[in-house]
Amino acid sequence: MKPKHLLLLLLICITIACKNNKTTAAINIVTKDTTLIKKDTVVVPPVKQEIKYKSLSGLADTTFVRLADYSGDFAYDLRYATTNNFLKAKVYDCPECYTRVKTAKALLKANKEFVKLGYRIKFFDCYRPNSVQYKMWKIVPNPQYVANPKKGSIHNKGGAVDITLETLDGEEVDMGTDFDFFGKRAYHDNTNLPKEILANRKLLKETMEKYGFWSIRTEWWHYNLSAMSNAKVANFKWDCGE
Repeated sequence: MKPKHLLLLLLICITIACKNNKTTAAINIVTKDTTLIKKDTVVVPPVKQEIKYKSLSGLADTTFVRLADYSGDFAYDLRYATTNNFLKAKVYDCPECYTRVKTAKALLKANKEFVKLGYRIKFFDCYRPNSVQYKMWKIVPNPQYVANPKKGSIHNKGGAVDITLETLDGEEVDMGTDFDFFGKRAYHDNTNLPKEILANRKLLKETMEKYGFWSIRTEWWHYNLSAMSNAKVANFKWDCGE
């Protein structure tokens, strides 16, 4: 092959190579741009992580458990962790609702029935350490309103709860008075109230009694689990974390 022909062939190869490189670069640019467009326009829905609740199976009846770990169907307004209570003082370090396992099982069963009817249990108070009972007694040393801590309350045994009902949309049911209203209007045997209020109290009372709880005459919100009456007064304290 003559030198001039060889030179011509070399120039042709260089030209073709340059064109191929440009084409490859163009393809890469389009590919990158297309990827960006896809990322910008395709909305990826957030992954919903299902909360796994613990099981009470295998736990001793006297074990203390945090209700929120076993069901997401309860509501809470734990007043003694605030100043919105008859003491006008905060006596819990942080708001938590603990009970003994036996009480928790009964509450879960009762709440399951309420949920079928469009309601859920809302807690004002649950297990109360005996040290907190002493704090309350120091503020209001009157057994008509606060149990003497030397003897203790069934709240201190993990067998009592102060509750109301709310709808599944979060609307509190009308029970006639606020929690910790100490007066005749809060009595179970006061029938001089609107029919709706009486019906709401009846639903709460009859359903709770169905699952082993009993009420006290002067407080529509207070329920004791009969099976826990002879349990020991406790001073178990939960960890509030940071």
